[in-house]
Amino acid sequence: MAKYGYARVSTSDQDLSIQMDALRAAGCGIIRMEKQSGTSTEKRAELATLLDFLRPGDELFVTRVDRLARSVGDLQMIVSILREKQVSLKATEQPVDTSSAAGKAFLDMLGVFAEFETNLRKERQLEGIAKAKAKGVYQGRKATIDASRVFDLRKNGKGASAIAHELGIGRASVYRILNKTNSA
Repeated sequence: MAKYGYARVSTSDQDLSIQMDALRAAGCGIIRMEKQSGTSTEKRAELATLLDFLRPGDELFVTRVDRLARSVGDLQMIVSILREKQVSLKATEQPVDTSSAAGKAFLDMLGVFAEFETNLRKERQLEGIAKAKAKGVYQGRKATIDASRVFDLRKNGKGASAIAHELGIGRASVYRILNKTNSA
């Protein structure tokens, strides 16, 4: 039986040291860490590696459940994988231990709250954007495609696919630029 740790922060400027210290204190010999959003399990290579590597009887430690997943669906999927592998999940800062019924129930509740928190954050962000747009201060992301270059290539007889290929963009982006001018 081995103890493994998983540490995650959402952005590259955040620090993993507090999580790492807590996981080492819990006795984790190997700790996988990554700086990646927790709203999805996609692009989380370290988590995937760890889930593949775990063996029956192992224990997976996190500091908090939201380090593992931010949606109920992802959390349930991960817990299902762990259950199939006969691996228990424990959290150093929360009373989570999937080897007990109470720990399993608490885990499910924490998953619901993690997803709720993510949804609230998204709502606040959308409200802020709507207010900024109403004030005229939100313009959205700056254009990364030179529209004049698209039009020049079009005038030279190139089709959307050729333009997209030459500029290294998607065809849909070419059509969007061309249609924006046609509808204006």
